Amino acid sequence: MPAPSFVDLQSPAGSFLDDVLRGLGSSPKAISPKYFYDARGSELFEAICELPEYYPTRTELALTRDCAADIAAAVGAGCLLIELGSGASLKTGLLLQALRPAAYVPVDIAADALKTAATRIVADYPALPVIAVCGDYMRPLMVPALDGIAARRLIYFPGSTIGNLTPAEALEFLRRARDLAGSGGAMLVGVDLKKDPRQLHDAYNDAQGITAEFNLNLLRRINRELGADFDPGRFRHVAFYDADAGRIEMHLESLVAQTVSVGGRRFGFAAGERLHTENSCKYSVAEFQQLAQSAGFAAEKVWVDAEALFSLHLLRN
Repeated sequence: MPAPSFVDLQSPAGSFLDDVLRGLGSSPKAISPKYFYDARGSELFEAICELPEYYPTRTELALTRDCAADIAAAVGAGCLLIELGSGASLKTGLLLQALRPAAYVPVDIAADALKTAATRIVADYPALPVIAVCGDYMRPLMVPALDGIAARRLIYFPGSTIGNLTPAEALEFLRRARDLAGSGGAMLVGVDLKKDPRQLHDAYNDAQGITAEFNLNLLRRINRELGADFDPGRFRHVAFYDADAGRIEMHLESLVAQTVSVGGRRFGFAAGERLHTENSCKYSVAEFQQLAQSAGFAAEKVWVDAEALFSLHLLRN
C-alpha cells in the first residue's frame, strides 16, 4: 500500500518550554491553545466533536457535504489542497471527492494524529499524492516538496480554528495564508457565527465534562513533557461567552493559593486566579468578510447552514 510523504518542520523542543514560561510569567497568565494537542488532547478533542452540545463539527460536516459540488465548481479541478490544522481530516474526504486535487498536503502540529490521518487518506485515495507536514501553521511555512507541484493552491482552514486567534492575529494569519496560496490561489475557511449565548455556553461546558478534561489535560502535558508539578485537581475549567468581545474564553482557574514549578522557575497562583488557555471568536458573515478583505483577499462566496450556525467562506487571492 502506498504511504504518505512526511515532512517534519516542528520547532525546536525548547520552544514549548519557552512559550509556557513566557505565558506563566505574563499578566494575566496565558498559554496558546496549540499546546492542547498532544496524543491525549487530540483524542479528547475528537470526543468533543461528537458531543450533543458541540454543534460546530456536525454542522460544518453537513454544510460541506451539501456544498462540496458548488465549492468544486467555484475552485476548479486539479488544485493543490493544503489543509492547515488538519487533525483527523474528518471533513477532507468530502472535498477530495469533489475537488479531485493534484495533491493533498495536511499540516498539523500533532505528529501522531497527522500520521494516522494521512495514512488513512492514502488508503482511501491510493492514487492521490499526500505530503504530510508536521509544523506550526501560525508561522510562515516553507515546504520544499511543494515547489515541484505546478497547480493552483487552495488553502483549507476548517473547524472555526480561525476563531482561536484575536482579530489582529487572524488578520496577520490571513496575510500569511495569502502568501502561501500564491497568485491565483484561494482559501476556504470555516467560521463559527454569532448566535444565542446560551447555545455557545453549552457548547464549551458539556454535561459529560469532556471539554473540562481537554482543558485540564494541558497541565498534564506540561507535567509530562516539561517536568512541571501542576496538580490538575487544584484547578477547574471555566468557559464563558464575552458578548462585548464576541468570543468564548476558556480558562483554568486556581482553586487555592499555590505555587507551581516549571523549568526550574516557580510561579504563584492566587486563589481564583485564571490561566487563559483559549479564545473562540465568533463573527457575523459581514465581519469576517471585512477582515478577509483587510488581509487582501476578495470575498468570493459564502455558504451558511439553514440555522445560521456556521459559515464557509471562499476567498480569492
